[in-house]
Amino acid sequence: MAELDSGLTAWMLVSASFVLLMTPGLAFFYGGMVRGKAVLNMMMMSFGAMGVVGVIYVLWGWSMSYGSESVGGFFANPFEQFGLGGGGVFDENGEAVIDGGLPIIVDVGFQATFAIITVALISGALAERVKFGTWLVFAGLWVTFAFFPMAHMVWSGGLLSGDGPFAGIAEPVDFAGGTVVHINAGVAALVLALVVGKRKGFGREPMRPHNLPFVMLGAGLLWFGWFGFNAGSAYGADGVAGLAWVNTTTAACAAILGWLVTEKIRDGHATSLGAASGIVAGLVAITPAAGSLSPVGSIVLGLVAGALCALAVGLKYKFGYDDSLDVVGVHLVGGLVGTILIGFLATDGGLFYGGGFELTLVQIIIAAVAMALSAVVTLVIALGLKATLGWRVSEESEVSGIDLAVHGEAGYETLGGARKTTEVKA
Repeated sequence: MAELDSGLTAWMLVSASFVLLMTPGLAFFYGGMVRGKAVLNMMMMSFGAMGVVGVIYVLWGWSMSYGSESVGGFFANPFEQFGLGGGGVFDENGEAVIDGGLPIIVDVGFQATFAIITVALISGALAERVKFGTWLVFAGLWVTFAFFPMAHMVWSGGLLSGDGPFAGIAEPVDFAGGTVVHINAGVAALVLALVVGKRKGFGREPMRPHNLPFVMLGAGLLWFGWFGFNAGSAYGADGVAGLAWVNTTTAACAAILGWLVTEKIRDGHATSLGAASGIVAGLVAITPAAGSLSPVGSIVLGLVAGALCALAVGLKYKFGYDDSLDVVGVHLVGGLVGTILIGFLATDGGLFYGGGFELTLVQIIIAAVAMALSAVVTLVIALGLKATLGWRVSEESEVSGIDLAVHGEAGYETLGGARKTTEVKA
C-alpha cells in the first residue's frame, strides 16, 4: 500500500474546506447585490447548487471527470466509478486508495467543491426572476454535460490538456480553473441571460444593491476561500503553493485599484461595490495563472483585469442583455484576461519573458474551444427547460417579490413578514 503523506493530506483537506466556504460567501455577495425582495431566493440558488451538485458529484461526477476510461478526450465513463466504486477511490478491502501520498477520497472532496461553486456562479445572471425548481434541474444537467466534461478535457488528459491535440503548439496552462470554472460559467450566464430574458423594468427603473455590507462580507469570504482554490491547486504545501498564495493576494489587491481608478474616471466615485467587484475580478483573472506568473506579473494582470472588468460590466446596457449581477463582465471577461495573458506574462514561455507567440496562441485556442462547448451545451439545456418546465415566475411574483412568492419567506420583516399564507409553485 502506498504511504500516506499526512502533511499533504491535511493541506488538501483544509483547502477543500476553504473552497466549500466560497459558495456561502458567494451567497452573501450575490444576496447583497439584489433588491431586498429577492435576497433569500438569490442565496438559496447558491445553497441549492450545493445540494444538487454535492450529491451528483459522488454518484457520477468524479468518474465522469477523472475516470480512466476517456471517451474521445471529452469526458470519462460515468459508470466506471459510479458512487465512487470500481476500485479507483477505495480498494477491495474498503481502504482509501492513496496516490502520491494523497488519499483519492480527499481529492474527490476537493474537486467537488469546484463543481459546486462553478454552478453557483451562474445564478448571478438569473437574479429575481426564475423558478427555483427549474434552476435546480438546470444545475444537475449543466454540471453533468458542461462542467464534468470540461474538467476532464483540461485536468484529466483530455482535449484541452497537455496530452491533447493543441499541446503540439505549446502546453496549455490552466492552473486552477480559468477555462473550467470562469469561462465555462461566464458563457453559460450569457446564454441563460439571453434565453430567459430581462427582469421587469430592466434599463428603466433602478435595481440597486440592497445591502452593500453583505456584498463586502461575501467578497471577503470569497477571497479567503480562494486561497484553497488556487494555493490548494498546487497539490502540495510547498513553494508552488506559496507562489500561488502570494499571486492570488497581489492580483486581487491590484484589481481593486484598477477597478476603482476606472470607476472614478468614468463615474466620479470610487465605490464599495466597485472594490468588492474588483477583488473578485482579480481573483478570477489570477486563477488560471497563479502558478505561472511572478508576483510582479500578477500586479500587471490584476490591474488590467480590474480595469477591463469595470468597463465590461456596462456592456449589458449597451447590448440589452440582463446579466443581473455581472457574471459575464467579471467571470467571462476576467477568465479570458487571465487565460490569454498567461501567454504574455508566464515566466516560462511567456512573450514578455523571451518566449514566442506559441503559448499565447494555445491559450487563445483553449479559451475559444471552452467558450464554444459551454455555449452549445448551455443553449440546448436552457431551451429544453424553457419548453418543458419554464424558466420565469409569474410577473406578479417577480414584481411583488420572489422571496415571498417562491419560498414563503421574506428576508426582512418590513418586506412582508416571515411567512406567506398562500404559496406559488416554484
